[in-house]
Amino acid sequence: MKTYKIACIPGDGIGKEVVPAGQTVLEALAAASASFQFEFENFGWGGDWYRAHGEMMPADGLDALRNKDAILFGSAGDPAIPDHITLWGLRLKICQGFDQYANVRPTRILPGIDAPLKRCKPEDLNWVIVRENSEGEYSGVGGRVHQGHPIEVATDVTMMTRVGVERVMRFAFKLAQSRPRKLLTVVTKSNAQRHAMVMWDEIALQVSREFTDVKWNKEIVDAATARMVNRPATLDTIVATNLHADILSDLAAALAGSLGIAPTGNIDPEHRYPSMFEPIHGSAFDIMGKGLANPVGTFWSCVMLLEHIGEAAAAKKLMAAIEQVTADVSLHTGDLGGKATTAQVTAAVCARIAN
Repeated sequence: MKTYKIACIPGDGIGKEVVPAGQTVLEALAAASASFQFEFENFGWGGDWYRAHGEMMPADGLDALRNKDAILFGSAGDPAIPDHITLWGLRLKICQGFDQYANVRPTRILPGIDAPLKRCKPEDLNWVIVRENSEGEYSGVGGRVHQGHPIEVATDVTMMTRVGVERVMRFAFKLAQSRPRKLLTVVTKSNAQRHAMVMWDEIALQVSREFTDVKWNKEIVDAATARMVNRPATLDTIVATNLHADILSDLAAALAGSLGIAPTGNIDPEHRYPSMFEPIHGSAFDIMGKGLANPVGTFWSCVMLLEHIGEAAAAKKLMAAIEQVTADVSLHTGDLGGKATTAQVTAAVCARIAN
């Protein structure tokens, strides 16, 4: 029997509720299988760790994760700690430390969910957004000088490298090639950002020549937001920079019904390091500890985790259970207009896995 080593990092806020729910669902899948099991290790890093130790995770924390098959992450964010400390001290430290350069965010309207685009059929909104996850606008290059004085200056520098752009473009083209429509939209802002984004466009064209069966087009990022709302059926696979995809993927999740259902994978496509899977909803301190968090985003992230480690059948089984549960409006949590609790949704998914 194959044993997969999974690191669980609940982090902050409702991450402490949805990650244990994710573990419960993964354990239910393992119990229904005779071919694999999970070995979980939990790490209490995040805001509470910061208050006790002055850092979001230990300096050598990556070493504790290095031998894992995957990481299940909750959220990073604490109202008592500046956001740049929580993000860079935990989530980005793992993403950059393990060179998880492809952030993958599937989006579609699940059964039973009332999405805001009333004229949009579920089959019209079935996207995967690929976000460059290692450089770009979130490279961390920049600084502040003369702080507190009238001449204070602060800079954040967009850094794009040829190798960084090439590899995420190639990943996006391969992903588009694997999907039925073989359609890719490259999001850009080269009309205003005349250096890095022009290189982005040039590399997209160069890489496209390796994928002659993929139909692709280029879209300015502000026009892409309107296209997502007005012409969703014209999109399929989307690739964008770190900042642009960060924004577009939250819009995509909202158009699909709720940020609470949206998953993401921070992927090292070469499998040199463990990849990390997480819901995109954030720490949501306003509902923390009330049992109201929607665990579907975490469950769908577990689907991506299973696909990544090669358990395609289990991933398909879990996705089917998720869709059966979302189709039942009595099992909708508050973000979807219902009254179900985290525990009730988790139990319902586990029951369908067992059947």
